[in-house]
Amino acid sequence: MGTGTGVDSLTSTRRALAVLDCFAADAPALTLSEIARRLGRPVSSTHRQIKELVRWGALERDESGRYSIGLHLWEVGALAPRSKGLREAAVPFLEDLYEATHENVQVAILDGTEVVYVERLFGHHATRIIARPGTRLPLHATGVGRVLLAHAGPELVNEVLAGPLRRYTEYCTVDPRALRRELATVRRAGYAISDRQFELVSTSVAAPIRGAGNNVVAALSIIVPARDGTARGFVPAVVAAARGISRALGARLPRPADLPESY
Repeated sequence: MGTGTGVDSLTSTRRALAVLDCFAADAPALTLSEIARRLGRPVSSTHRQIKELVRWGALERDESGRYSIGLHLWEVGALAPRSKGLREAAVPFLEDLYEATHENVQVAILDGTEVVYVERLFGHHATRIIARPGTRLPLHATGVGRVLLAHAGPELVNEVLAGPLRRYTEYCTVDPRALRRELATVRRAGYAISDRQFELVSTSVAAPIRGAGNNVVAALSIIVPARDGTARGFVPAVVAAARGISRALGARLPRPADLPESY
């Protein structure tokens, strides 16, 4: 009897998580029928599941009948230790970097074979970007992703480079050998410049953030317009901000060497 209850409970949990997985940055609000269609389930059983999620606060229903992620779920998610301490340490340095540049600045962490953005500051007149807290993007085509992949273990690097690697723009590196060389350069230089790899309108300058054990726990980036020769000028500020966050997290960093003249 106890085993059966456990199976039923696990099934119910998986169903609830599947409902939540229906929501994404390009689908922040969905109707009941849209959720049922995405799940491939009857509307009646989906409705019962959604009612439970609304009651707990994982979902909210607006006046038009559409559902979105609830505030209580956001409150619980904000307690995740991987992002909470990092965000608290990063925000003052993000604010300084934004005030100095008035460009979009953001912090991301590694999760599986993707990056997850946990914090960002942006201006109305800065370069348009799609990343927001909670957004997942590929490792190979983003500045923060390249930094995190460059400092990842060989198993993850091999898994990512085994592909398939999507070519987002004509400038996006998808050849595994070329990408492996670029990752080696990122490790050696201490920063990454991802020029129009993900979007044609923008270039990312990123640097690693280290934790108390000096291991890379996140990456910081600034997104600037894709204009030839301007991105490199942001490297010192990005690296300095990343080092400041690292020290706030307890990292013991050596004195910074002069930044390379070439990348």
